[in-house]
Amino acid sequence: MKLSHFCSGMLFFLACLAGSVGLFAADKLIGFYSARTMSQAMPWIAEETGLFRKYDLDFQLVYISSAPLVTAALLSGDAQVAISGGEAIVRAHVQGATDLVFIASAKNTLTHSILAKPEIKRPEDLKGKKLGLSRLGSNSHYFVIQALRKHGMESTDVTFIQTGGQVENLAALFSGAVDAATMTGPSGGTRAAAQGFRYVIYGPDLQIPFAAATLVTRRSILNTRGPAIEKFVRVTAEAMKILFLDKELTYKVLAKQLRINDRKLLDAAYDEEIKVLEPRLEFKTEAFQAIIDETAKTDPRAKKIKPQDLIDRRYLDGFQKSGFFDKLWAGK
Repeated sequence: MKLSHFCSGMLFFLACLAGSVGLFAADKLIGFYSARTMSQAMPWIAEETGLFRKYDLDFQLVYISSAPLVTAALLSGDAQVAISGGEAIVRAHVQGATDLVFIASAKNTLTHSILAKPEIKRPEDLKGKKLGLSRLGSNSHYFVIQALRKHGMESTDVTFIQTGGQVENLAALFSGAVDAATMTGPSGGTRAAAQGFRYVIYGPDLQIPFAAATLVTRRSILNTRGPAIEKFVRVTAEAMKILFLDKELTYKVLAKQLRINDRKLLDAAYDEEIKVLEPRLEFKTEAFQAIIDETAKTDPRAKKIKPQDLIDRRYLDGFQKSGFFDKLWAGK
């Protein structure tokens, strides 16, 4: 009898233990990112500094080389959140994928540039040339369109070559497969410039508004996984603070992820990007309106869309109201 009571007690204890382990298990999320650049480096920083562990988040980061592919994969349910450029998301929304939603923004201005062979000295010299970009519909594609227009040209004046990503853009430029390419960051423009390629159009000077690095999810996921998504936004906010205030750690992470140790390259890229990053992950209406206006030129349905239709402010407003942001940046 005593043995029977003991066994029953042990089984009950083990059942409770198993239940408590399940209860306190880390939230699991899969996230995509579309560019190996500083503006999307927050998950790298979070991993390096233990922020995912701090918030009990089991996070798997997956690289997909362009925003249109990230959008398709996010819609298919392969991940719950993404850091990506906004154009593909807006276009998908206009076409009926209204489940997609922006929940924060890390960068609202484009900092791409167009670099070319030394003999190409002026923007006008790009006419008839092969120009590398990651993919049509990507941030780089949008930048080229806007940059050319500012210099009195259209996209039809050049031949676009889709390379697949920024690293591939750089390789295509180095190999001569393209005459010019659009790039940003230490693994792109600054590295190409260090190898003697010329800035034909220096993008940061143009200050083109654009939702360049945004946090995206689906409304249906907010309804079912809201607390886990909130943890991810908190992690991103804390990683952004580190990116702003701890340059040495940021360089360490960038060196590891991008395999770049050249201090001059890192300095140039950091100084270029940090000026336009959003310390509190804030949206800018003009960054989304610019994409809507461009989309409306080929799809009239976009004229009915407003920036506020695309975003959900629950986390940003909640962090502001609770004092999370103020505490995070106190004295800084």
